[in-house]
Amino acid sequence: MTPLLATLAGGWQTLMVPLDVKSNPVMQGITWFATHFIGLFKAGAESFVDLSTGVIPLLLVLITFMNALTTWIGEKRVTRAVQWAGKYAVTRYTIMPMLAVIMLTNPMCYTFGRFLPERYKPAYYDATVSFVHPVTSIFPHANGAELFVWTGVSAGVMKVDGGAYARLAVLYFLVGLIVILMRGLVTQWITAFLIKRGGHTETFKKYDADYAASRLESAEGAVA
Repeated sequence: MTPLLATLAGGWQTLMVPLDVKSNPVMQGITWFATHFIGLFKAGAESFVDLSTGVIPLLLVLITFMNALTTWIGEKRVTRAVQWAGKYAVTRYTIMPMLAVIMLTNPMCYTFGRFLPERYKPAYYDATVSFVHPVTSIFPHANGAELFVWTGVSAGVMKVDGGAYARLAVLYFLVGLIVILMRGLVTQWITAFLIKRGGHTETFKKYDADYAASRLESAEGAVA
């Protein structure tokens, strides 16, 4: 064998990777990567199966039930209840967002803001957007895409006390109502302050007059 061929053969043997995993760190790394890469997708498949047999049927049943309930009560009655809730600050930032999120789910729940004067819409949005997570503890269909927030909150408690799930769900829901009331009132005050400071008082008085006129026309049309 010529010196050149001998040199090439020696270099080739040096580059060859032994297939013995125990004695070769390179193969150990490749094996570890392949195992965990496949394991990642296996874990995802297991989670998908759990969702398919647990959460997804629950969400479908709840959505069907709420649609049936709205149809049974009547859309006009629901609308009147929402309009009534919008008259008072306490109900405007508790009952109104709660009904909107449960009935319409996220993100359609924000459309209930059309029943409010312009000056209250920012506060309503703040209250409603803050309730799309607490509501999932009892009504997971309302924000199924972000159900992981509630499951993350409850997972640690379930490990410590599995029987506390229902109590935690109710408390999470009630605390959510308290928080959105606080946020709604604060945002309403901030909005009023900014309207006054920005010199938009007359503009919003016109908005209020237009809102009152539209409600009057709607009431006359309903009576007719």
